[in-house]
Amino acid sequence: MAAPKGTIALEEAVVNPDDLDFLADVASMYAPGASATDSSKHHALTQKLADIHDERLRQMDAEGVEYMLLSITAPGCQGVTDPARAQSLATKSNDWLAAEVARNPARFGALASLSMHSGAEAAAELQRAVRDLGMFGALLNNYQSVGADGRGKRFYDTPDYHVFWETVQELDVPVYMHPSYPTSGDLNSPESQYGPRTHLLGAAVQFHLDLSFHLYALASSGIFDLYPRVQVVAGHLGEGIPFNLWRANHWYNKPVKRATRPSKEDYGYYFKHNISITTSGFYSTQGLKFCIGEIGVDRCMYSIDYPYDTIKEAQDWWKGLDLPEDQKVAVARQNAIRLFKLPLEL
Repeated sequence: MAAPKGTIALEEAVVNPDDLDFLADVASMYAPGASATDSSKHHALTQKLADIHDERLRQMDAEGVEYMLLSITAPGCQGVTDPARAQSLATKSNDWLAAEVARNPARFGALASLSMHSGAEAAAELQRAVRDLGMFGALLNNYQSVGADGRGKRFYDTPDYHVFWETVQELDVPVYMHPSYPTSGDLNSPESQYGPRTHLLGAAVQFHLDLSFHLYALASSGIFDLYPRVQVVAGHLGEGIPFNLWRANHWYNKPVKRATRPSKEDYGYYFKHNISITTSGFYSTQGLKFCIGEIGVDRCMYSIDYPYDTIKEAQDWWKGLDLPEDQKVAVARQNAIRLFKLPLEL
């Protein structure tokens, strides 16, 4: 049954309670006190992630959230260094989540999990997820971790991933770029910048530092010139990039950079044509207003980041937000419906 028109939330995490092995490497970081052996199955946060149709939906009804796009929580496939295991996790996760969404498609949709060890395999699984399972795009948890020691990283701005971005453009679905923790192998290596500074890990600092690098790399790589209809979404008010866009453009447009840069345009151009942002976990009125002024209201969308932040906190902020009504409706729901082609009335 459809809900009254309300907010649409796009970065909302879930987990299959029968498939938690991928969390073992980061269990102690995202769920303190958890052990790698049980992957925090009985931890309160894991139980919130596993719940879709009960307490989550009850809170959505109580607070005025009309619809959620669900995705498997970080690190997902990006934290699995073995290619075969990562591909298996993607397939199983997508099948499970599609079945859960089918129980209540008026309130929930899904973003696909993808192993990014191979651009071609990622493209094939995205095609299956969109065409066969009815998903509305994909969510990637930053770079793909690789190597036996977990210290390798594959970013998606290289020619190896052109086949993937070509498929994204062909399917006309967005890719949500999401942060994640480093692998334990990366964290424990002598070269790790975070190893002796674990207090920096997570959403306060490390998430936006790591993912903003990847977003800058994508924007400057020429990917959006080759595939100009590709659409990428970044949460947490664009991982801080809109607040640095003037300076980034200023230096990227200097003659020495223009003569050698891979992209035709500057960062600001791509944030107005190819990259959208959401308010997930970033309930700052002044921050959102700044972003609207910097990249345009059509590039800004609402999100919560549940269960890492609460539905009530996000909705209380949103209900009291003093934006012009047309902007508020656009950010709350209309932009998301158009970008993700959601089956909801504008």
